[in-house]
Amino acid sequence: MTSVSIDCSNSLELSGRHRIVVCARRSAVSFEQPEENPGGATYRCARPMLTTLEILIPVFALIFAGFGCRRRDLLGPTAASELNRFVVWLALPALLFDSMAHSTWQQLDQPGFVATFSVACVVPFLGVLIVRLAQGRHLADASVDAVAASNPNTGYIGFPLAFIVFGNAGLTPTTIATIIVSCVLFALAIVLIEVGLQTERAPHKLGFKVLRSLAKNPLIVSPIAGVLVASAHWTMPHSVETFLKLLSGAASPCALVSLGLFLAEKRPVGNGRSTSFVFTAIKLIVQPAFAWWMAARAFALPADTVGVAVLLAALPTGTGPYMLAEFYQREVHVTSQTILFSTVASLVTLSVLLAIMQRHGF
Repeated sequence: MTSVSIDCSNSLELSGRHRIVVCARRSAVSFEQPEENPGGATYRCARPMLTTLEILIPVFALIFAGFGCRRRDLLGPTAASELNRFVVWLALPALLFDSMAHSTWQQLDQPGFVATFSVACVVPFLGVLIVRLAQGRHLADASVDAVAASNPNTGYIGFPLAFIVFGNAGLTPTTIATIIVSCVLFALAIVLIEVGLQTERAPHKLGFKVLRSLAKNPLIVSPIAGVLVASAHWTMPHSVETFLKLLSGAASPCALVSLGLFLAEKRPVGNGRSTSFVFTAIKLIVQPAFAWWMAARAFALPADTVGVAVLLAALPTGTGPYMLAEFYQREVHVTSQTILFSTVASLVTLSVLLAIMQRHGF
């Protein structure tokens, strides 16, 4: 009879015929058959495709749940917008506040990684923004397009994938990356959207209106409030902590269900599809390649840090751009397709990247 034992080193041993060792740091699986291999050779087979699929299945399941509910008319035509409003006004601000309130300067003191990931996000953002403006796109819509092509899904996919590949060493950089995406890239996009939506042309009046709008935006106010709490070293009551955890835990699932609800609406075939394909290629190929150059060449970071930066930059587009487009009532079709296409395509691109990283010792 075969026995199974699991120990704290993440190994799974089946006594008798096989021994399988799963390494959380390298996302690799060793498969050994000692009896049938008298020469003593060990067969090793990396399983990055399966690892990526296991992480992405819940993402697709949540999108499909929203899609199915809308197609079966279990949720009405306004459900996507209303659910998105819940995410923008309650769940996501709770997540941003909680993240910043528990961050420490010691934790964030990785200037090389911060610079690498910030530049890897901002450069594609600005590149797409400039091209879309040159094509006659409104500043608000161009800003949504730009963030769709440069916003990695660090929160929902980044944490589990980074932990599987790099273990605990990958969690702090992922936290930093999430803060950069949520509080820097988003803030830049929101500022540009607000500027684009203002009709006032006098610079001082325009600036005042933009600042007033930003002061009312929960996605800007919440991380700033979190920073103030962290700076004051204020320990929040347990009840407040529980409230924030429960509320913030709903952000990603509700955003994905809302995306599925939106995708279920019938629209003309091919509307913005080619643009979405281009944004997907920028997100999954151009951005991680640029992140590698920044990390390995410009800043000469350690191999593990390079690996984390590239892996996080290679993640598919998160739901943030969709939430912004819905919140500001901008054109959503290109953004939603980019999220869907990049998530599906990342099953292949992330698997290839994990195989390359394993081969080169990251």
